[in-house]
Amino acid sequence: MKLIAKWLLSASALLFVAYVYHGVEVKSFTAALVAAVVIGLFNMVVRPVLVVLTLPVTVLSLGLFLFVINALMFWAAASVLDGFDVRGFLGALVGSLVYSLIGLVIDSALERLFPQK
Repeated sequence: MKLIAKWLLSASALLFVAYVYHGVEVKSFTAALVAAVVIGLFNMVVRPVLVVLTLPVTVLSLGLFLFVINALMFWAAASVLDGFDVRGFLGALVGSLVYSLIGLVIDSALERLFPQK
């Protein structure tokens, strides 16, 4: 139940990002659902590899390069999907920041609704 709630809320967060920021465009709620899954898969599979490969740059930048990696995951998901579009790297950076902040709020709310036993 928690996974379905997180998926629906993440798709809604993508729609909110598209509404607030003109650099991100989502055609429909269905496209947002698919984009939320693809972003989640990229973050689960590709992101850890990129974090390890770019560890020296991340350390030198005091962790700020992780924002670039998040933007690349957001941009990669948009390049794979049809109903989800991101205009340039700056759009991916701002969109991923807003999406990540909303994701933190979603995770916090879901932890309170579905406590671990």
